[in-house]
Amino acid sequence: MTPPQVSASPSAFHFKAPRQPMLGAAVAYSLGIVAGVYLWRPTLWWIVGAATFGAAAAYFAHRRAGLGWLLALGALFLAGALHIQLRSGQPRLATTIQTYADREPLQITAHVTRDSRTQPGGFGEIRQTLDVESEQIATADGQTLPVHSGIRLSLYSRAEDNPTHELPSFHYGDRLRFVARLKLPRNFRNPGAFDYQGYLADHGISALGSAKLDTVERLPGFAGSRIALWRSRWHGAIVRKVHQLWPARDAALLDAMVIGEEAFIDRDSRADFQRSGTYHVLVVSGMNVTILAFVIFWTLRSLRLADIPATLATIAFCVAYAFVTEVGAPVWRATLMCAVYLATRLLYRQRAMVNALGAAALALLVFDPRQLFTASFQMTFLCVLIVAAIGIPILQRTSQLYRQALANWDSPTYAAALPPRVAQFRLDLQMIVARIAQFIGETWSRRLVHSTVTIVFAVWELVFVSAVMQMGLALPMAYYFHRATTIGMPANLVVVPFMQLLMPAAVAALLLGSLAPWLAKGPVLVVSFALHGITGTVRGLGALRIADLRVPMPSLLMILLASAALLLAMWAARRRVRLSACGIAATFAAAVALALIPAQPRVHAGVLEVTSIDVGEGDSELLVSPQGRTLLVDAGGPIGPGGSQLDFGEDVVSPYLWTRGLSRLDAVAITHGHSDHIGGMTAVLRNFQPKELWVGLLPPSRALENLIATAQSLGVNIVRHWEGDEFDFGGARVSVLFPPRDSPVGSRPENNDSMVLQVSYGESSVLLEGDAEKQVERHIAFAHHPRADLLKVGHHGSDNATTPELVTSVQPELAVISVGSGNSFGLPRFETLSRLASANARVYRTDLDGAVTFYLDGHSVKASVAGLE
Repeated sequence: MTPPQVSASPSAFHFKAPRQPMLGAAVAYSLGIVAGVYLWRPTLWWIVGAATFGAAAAYFAHRRAGLGWLLALGALFLAGALHIQLRSGQPRLATTIQTYADREPLQITAHVTRDSRTQPGGFGEIRQTLDVESEQIATADGQTLPVHSGIRLSLYSRAEDNPTHELPSFHYGDRLRFVARLKLPRNFRNPGAFDYQGYLADHGISALGSAKLDTVERLPGFAGSRIALWRSRWHGAIVRKVHQLWPARDAALLDAMVIGEEAFIDRDSRADFQRSGTYHVLVVSGMNVTILAFVIFWTLRSLRLADIPATLATIAFCVAYAFVTEVGAPVWRATLMCAVYLATRLLYRQRAMVNALGAAALALLVFDPRQLFTASFQMTFLCVLIVAAIGIPILQRTSQLYRQALANWDSPTYAAALPPRVAQFRLDLQMIVARIAQFIGETWSRRLVHSTVTIVFAVWELVFVSAVMQMGLALPMAYYFHRATTIGMPANLVVVPFMQLLMPAAVAALLLGSLAPWLAKGPVLVVSFALHGITGTVRGLGALRIADLRVPMPSLLMILLASAALLLAMWAARRRVRLSACGIAATFAAAVALALIPAQPRVHAGVLEVTSIDVGEGDSELLVSPQGRTLLVDAGGPIGPGGSQLDFGEDVVSPYLWTRGLSRLDAVAITHGHSDHIGGMTAVLRNFQPKELWVGLLPPSRALENLIATAQSLGVNIVRHWEGDEFDFGGARVSVLFPPRDSPVGSRPENNDSMVLQVSYGESSVLLEGDAEKQVERHIAFAHHPRADLLKVGHHGSDNATTPELVTSVQPELAVISVGSGNSFGLPRFETLSRLASANARVYRTDLDGAVTFYLDGHSVKASVAGLE
């Protein structure tokens, strides 16, 4: 026998292509997109590089597959960079209308692209919003110009002119003519602020408009897409049927959960779901698509429909559901992923879920690479990746493996085909069955043991997957939403099974209810039971103090460590048990660290820092003392009650503070009781739990009373401050210049209630006026003769403040005015700016500069626009 020939040269290393090629392709393309954004290069470079790597990959594909795969990944990387740079140069939407967004009356002819929705109004108004696409405009000089751009239009009517509070409905395709004042969308220009302009651009909106309802004229005809018209009508019909079958409060939640209609959801309900870590239930998401796909597929297969027709029918139903919801990208992503998974399942590909995820991600990024940078895209795919890469591999070695012991119970030889430990588990179960059979018989004993073990496995799988999901999502939850969902796992353990019951029952109720309402009574009761189980769990757990744990922006080091822990868990999930346990432990440790280890505040030691936060037409200032103690003076808010859908404390001020790495405040102060100063303070109290709340005059006011009650419930020490108070605050000296103890208290909050503070460090100081007007300013100037390097201008630059007497006394080097862009009050006034210019004070404005930070080093003051250096 001839011995085998042994090569004299050492064997070469051959890289093998991975078993999840689509996931690798999606990752390479994503990294290329990131490189294209942050490492800009001429377009030709990316084209030549992608073509070169692509040709090399094709050449080596059949010669050295591993090398060919690496080259293909390189080509995808370069293609991603090329794609994002090409897309970045293209306009996101038509912006012609923005030329006329000057807040002057403009006659517009348009058609509706999103049905009208009633919104809360202020100052005795009732409002509704709708999206329209302009067709033509009539200019002031009499010209009629074709202009096609998206407008989010707010229609308002005085409540006294509309005693029934009923507004006409406007539906997709309706043509309208109206006179509106247009303005450009504007972000709050603070670090960490929500990109409202980008959000509107993604929905095709170029401008915001406001019009009186009585100026709106309906025009004959239809404009738009017939397909979109059908979708709008179906969507509206489903919403009306929901409100017909369920009470209003239940219907509002079901609208959001089932069909994605959020018009009837109040802010408190949203907050309850967010605190409990179950917000994904309140909005149409991938879970809805997954539940419906499973139920439809299982039902069709139970009816003995073949695999391929059942798969195609399930995909068609999911597409129809995504079409009707009008939610947009999130549900379409889930639908695409579900379709790809079901299709790859037919091909019996191993690890179809991971490859389906990669294929869906790659397809969506090819369609629009900018999605990569959205929280919705990242969290959707991270959720599925956690389940596919960590949850399923570990369950396959635990509960899924031991489930085999329950199959072919009557076969005496089946145990021999099982792994030894599973076979032993089967024998143990059979012994238990034999013992119980002595009391209840063989049949019932078998059923009892089989059902018990099945339930235990199901509970274990739900607990494990929920825990892994909560740990894996801890980083994006902290980064994007500044929440640590401490009760997310127990809440989801209850809520998810209820949701699995609610979704198919709701679909059945709507289908049967469209035939005859009495046919839907059974499913309606099931839905109500599941819904009340969800809401009871959410409100009960969400009310716990530990549920509302807010966290600042994680540091770069924490982001890297948490990401590394998650990658370790994914890599180790298919390795040895000890490695898998280490991966899970590392992910758990990272989640705990994100929740409990505060980030290092981004402050400048040894200086007094004053930041005027951009809160529009309100006021809010952050002070950081030389020793790092923090004080927030006012927290912005709407002009008048009900004047905004924003919670300025939650949506504007808190994100800025979290971006600065702050998780607690030492003190907060309210200058006076007007809504544009205290409207956001309640959320700040809850989010940052300050030790003290400083107040001055407290005239009768429901808003003030509610704020004080909230502070007391949170254990915040309420401190009254009066003129003449002086005290140290972390190395800075605080002097209260107004109000005096004997100041009369009016019947309602007034500007001249303002608590005026002078905060000094060394020879430098800042004067914070609130909304103090002439009377108070003259008192301060003559009684205290304050001198300050920095003046926070009173009453947003109104001409009834910043008197010559005060300016002469203070002699500010710098001044800052907190004022809304293009506000209807015409602030700041020219007279005020002139007085400051005469005093040689350099003026900063939040409407022009955004958040501005000033550093007082004890001798001088310097400014930094954008708040951070």
